[in-house]
Amino acid sequence: MLETTDHSEKILVSELKNGNEKAFRKLFDLYYQDIYGYSISLLKSKEAAEENVQDVFMKVWQHRENLNIEQSFKAYIFTIARNQAFNILNKAANDVLLKEEIFYESQKSHDYGDYSIREADCKKLRKEAMNKLPPKRKQIFKMSRKKGMSYEEISQELGISINTVRNQMSKALESMRVFFHVHDEII
Repeated sequence: MLETTDHSEKILVSELKNGNEKAFRKLFDLYYQDIYGYSISLLKSKEAAEENVQDVFMKVWQHRENLNIEQSFKAYIFTIARNQAFNILNKAANDVLLKEEIFYESQKSHDYGDYSIREADCKKLRKEAMNKLPPKRKQIFKMSRKKGMSYEEISQELGISINTVRNQMSKALESMRVFFHVHDEII
């Protein structure tokens, strides 16, 4: 089935390369939704995504003679869509009105309640993971991560070697990694 799709896509691309408008329309209809969905995921704005799709297919039409029949057409148009979306976002960073529109839309789509619940769950998990550490390892971990002390400072304060501090930090981080991996459905 996949081979048939690839074959028919190559035929359409070949016809498009020769200026066949019906082949162009079929490719547009075939990939419109995919490119639109991808664009909206990057740009967070229906209008900007719609414009991006139009621009992608405009570029395809303008550069149809250069199409490579052996290359995946889908990968080609997704690359164009991504690059143009990034260009729009870069332009938005410099254009105050466009920035407000794109970032306002992205903020509307972000669920703050869900975020604060997840953040609270993560804090609880971090605390739980830290409490599972042996007392000395927990102390070394807190000195490094909470107080921002270097391994050398910790070794001097606790009267232990830097290698011991390094080993204890490595073991603490590994224990926490394993703990988070087990509880990753919450994160």
